[in-house]
Amino acid sequence: KAGERSSLLYSAGQFFFEYLVVVSLKKMPDGRYEPKITYQFPKRENLLKGQKEEEERLLQAIPLFCFPDGNNWAPVTEFTSETFSFVLTNVDGSRKIGYCRRLLPSGRGVRLPEVFCIISCLGCFGLFSKILDEVEKRRQISMAVIYPFMQGLRESPFPAPGKSVTIKSFIPESGTELIELTRPVDAHLEHVEFQALLQQLSPQLILHIFASAVLERRLIFLAQELSVLSQCIHAVAALLYPFTWAHTYIPVVPECLLDTVCCPTPFMVGIQMQHLEQVLDQPMEEALIVDLCEGKILRAVGDEEEILPIKLQNEMLTSLNRHNNNNNIHTPEQVNTLVSEAFVQFFVRTVGHYASHIKWSKGGSGTFQERAFCKAIASRTSRKFVKKFVKTNMFSLFIEEAEKSRIPQEAYFQRKITEYQEQKKHRR
Repeated sequence: KAGERSSLLYSAGQFFFEYLVVVSLKKMPDGRYEPKITYQFPKRENLLKGQKEEEERLLQAIPLFCFPDGNNWAPVTEFTSETFSFVLTNVDGSRKIGYCRRLLPSGRGVRLPEVFCIISCLGCFGLFSKILDEVEKRRQISMAVIYPFMQGLRESPFPAPGKSVTIKSFIPESGTELIELTRPVDAHLEHVEFQALLQQLSPQLILHIFASAVLERRLIFLAQELSVLSQCIHAVAALLYPFTWAHTYIPVVPECLLDTVCCPTPFMVGIQMQHLEQVLDQPMEEALIVDLCEGKILRAVGDEEEILPIKLQNEMLTSLNRHNNNNNIHTPEQVNTLVSEAFVQFFVRTVGHYASHIKWSKGGSGTFQERAFCKAIASRTSRKFVKKFVKTNMFSLFIEEAEKSRIPQEAYFQRKITEYQEQKKHRR
């Protein structure tokens, strides 16, 4: 699993994307529709055997995730386009993200929706939504106008956080357009929209879900809309920053993979509401099942309220409620910063002293002193929580990285730890 973390810590200058594919519904002899790739850019030539096999695996999986709702489609005259994303995990643990826009091509009469899917190693939802807006605009003119735009994007370097890249693009009858794409300043917030989570769930429920995720339990989210599912699951995973969910992670589960919920290992998955009966019929181990449509928990382990230290839990609740009651906060960026801050502070307060419990050898390798680290926590309830948290995969991966180098990994997290330690000194 070691590759999972590094695969999402991408650097500026990389390709924006690996592929753009169009997935269309093709009628089968039995009358049902099956999703197939009908367009792929770029076509890759001269691939080595291993690369070719990986590409084939990828191209086989994509249609399923673009139409995860099964084969019961019928041509329509109206369809509201929707944006969602999925995640594919490679054998080596690295992840690729599929950014999708499902839309109805322009035309007259009944027709079938199609999906434009951009495959990238880069997690930056806002940026790719903007790119998909441009793709959709061009699709309504002609497929031929999409290609030069994507070519221009592919030749542009991925910008550093806070920086922009400008892409020139020609549209018939409109002339040349300049499209500016900007990355958020805080890279750890660029693949997330906390607004969606706050709209669907109460702060109290968000904390129950966070508590379950922190202890790496099984989490199932249900919603009708693919966009709600994928946004909410990405938001829950982002609450764990600076830690990374390192287990099965499928924001939208295709119908043919519903038995994923029988896994004995931890998972975080999103399932469309029409499959609820099928899911509840599966022989499942204990899991937290969250209904995002109704904003309630359908099934719980029962101890969710007792996992987090009560004092910190109340502080986080106050922060989240302040957001809910504060009408002055408008932009998604402000919401992201406010929500993220509450959860980052939780980790600063519980495990922010980890670096002072890494013992360094003369050769430069570090060893984490787990007992001393837990013992150093003054609060009894915090210590009880941390003793469980240190046993998780996400904490182990974080410490493994920290033991490799004296230079801390997550700059934003380190800055918050330093600020907190300074404040403590002043209070004394």
